[in-house]
Amino acid sequence: MNNIAVIYGGISNEREVSLKSGLGVCKALTEKGYNVIALEYDNHQQLIKQLLADKPDFAYIALHGRYGEDGRVQSLLELLNIPYVGSGVLASSLAMNKSLSKKHFALAGIKVAKELIVKPDEINLNRELIINKIINIFSFPIVIKPNQEGSTIGLTIAYDKQQLLEGLNTAVNFDSEILVEEYIKGVEITVAVLGTGDDIQALPVIEIVPKNSHYDYESKYAPGGSEHIIPARISKENTIIAQDWAIKAHKALGCETYSRVDFIVPEGQQPVILEINTLPGMTPTSLFPDAAKSIGLEYPDMLDRIIKIAKKKYK
Repeated sequence: MNNIAVIYGGISNEREVSLKSGLGVCKALTEKGYNVIALEYDNHQQLIKQLLADKPDFAYIALHGRYGEDGRVQSLLELLNIPYVGSGVLASSLAMNKSLSKKHFALAGIKVAKELIVKPDEINLNRELIINKIINIFSFPIVIKPNQEGSTIGLTIAYDKQQLLEGLNTAVNFDSEILVEEYIKGVEITVAVLGTGDDIQALPVIEIVPKNSHYDYESKYAPGGSEHIIPARISKENTIIAQDWAIKAHKALGCETYSRVDFIVPEGQQPVILEINTLPGMTPTSLFPDAAKSIGLEYPDMLDRIIKIAKKKYK
């Protein structure tokens, strides 16, 4: 199984990030001795043709966002009988849906933020009614984001009624469901998870200190956009809770191989889960490689280990 296709690019709003992840993965796996087939995904038909022509033994999915992280490419690979890295169709789809995944997290005993789902049709029919409903449920600031987007795309933190309206108008451009959440002030942390089944480990907790007011797209991907502090400057108790809940979140959705779970830690309180990423970024500024490096796994070795873990379920 050394003939491995790296699928990257894609057609989501996170294409540019995926291109960086994919090229890094291709280079590192080549260094580790894999026969790498680089598949830059531009459209569905082209991807299918390439997979049928190249007949890879295995696939590394370096895609982010829709048509990559949401179970659709995973479904295609299963139909073509090509083993792949990462979570399966159902877990990938669940994780992409922030509201639905939060319901599973809550059932697993993990703290979640208060939320409300708003549909674009509701806004169009009676904008004032929806805005008043949101204001009655939440106090400012209020978080507005597409329910099924990643990398904080389309996210707004509204501090007044006008910004709330602008945030709703922004979010409807990206999704058919808008997730409105309470704003929680605290330390942003993330926990990388590695493993499948009963053999799962949580890597050291990373604290994220963005240069901007919040951890937005620029903070995630621009060089110097954020500082990653390992270990996170939170209490020992909350460190243990975050690692335990990260594994629980991974298991609650049925995730496999690896994931990255994001939390916010309010002062003097337990962590609150934000979301889970089933295909964490692998760019030079990404968090998962930093967590792996903190336990002695350099980038090529980390990828090699991820692939070996993924292959176990196909034996």
